[in-house]
Amino acid sequence: MRERIVLVTGATRGLGRGMARGFASRGHTVGVTGRDARQLAQVVQEIERAGGQGFALECDHRDDGAVEGAFARLAEQTGGRLDLLVNNAAAVYPADLVAPGPFWEKPLKLVDMIEVGLRSSYVAAYHAAKLMVPHGKGLIASISFYGAVSYFHGPAYGAAKAGTDKMTADMAVDLAPHGVSAVSLWPGFILTDAVKAMPPEHIPEELRAMLPSWETPEFSALVLDRLADDPELPALSGKALIGAELGERYGVSDEGGKQPPSYRATMGAPLSFLGVA
Repeated sequence: MRERIVLVTGATRGLGRGMARGFASRGHTVGVTGRDARQLAQVVQEIERAGGQGFALECDHRDDGAVEGAFARLAEQTGGRLDLLVNNAAAVYPADLVAPGPFWEKPLKLVDMIEVGLRSSYVAAYHAAKLMVPHGKGLIASISFYGAVSYFHGPAYGAAKAGTDKMTADMAVDLAPHGVSAVSLWPGFILTDAVKAMPPEHIPEELRAMLPSWETPEFSALVLDRLADDPELPALSGKALIGAELGERYGVSDEGGKQPPSYRATMGAPLSFLGVA
């Protein structure tokens, strides 16, 4: 295994925070972005406890100048090297997102998911490509979900995820001659630190029954780590890939040896785009 330099955006909580620990468990150097300096410092401590080296890049992904500055600091820290970017930063308002009712009865701020989620991934990939292309290698992975092809939390969420998949496909076309790959990753339902900390009685009964099959966020990091080493990665570039299916492909299991399920049959399969094999 070669030590990687990984950047995980939006890593102060949830999937991003757990993925940072997952990459660290493989001995990698992991940079993390977020708006809260105190939480970023905690994540760096978790990275180092997990066996990696960590560094924090405080920035707001709504601010293109701040993102540019974060990548400049990353380049200084790593000598201009970046092996793997995970675009995870997203504007999420859970209570409003899952509330019943049509989109026009919910707060307009839900459209922020297109700004911080889709657009912010483009901006981060723009800067990452400038570091990867001169080295002729690298992987840009953007977090997406089954909501790209099926109704899930409404049109703002769906537009952000569907846009992520098409953006990734088009980026892969541009990157292919330079040895750099781009994929969308569809994790399953995530057993975040916050979910783990919830008293069981606070979790709806129907969700409580599903929890044993939910994925840890570390699992997504482990499958991306294996994907980055796959000699067939160029053939997978441009595609949306289901994390659970990558786990089966590489023999990667989750916490306790469980194999997370794919929801392809019930929630939909990734789309194929013209020009992407």
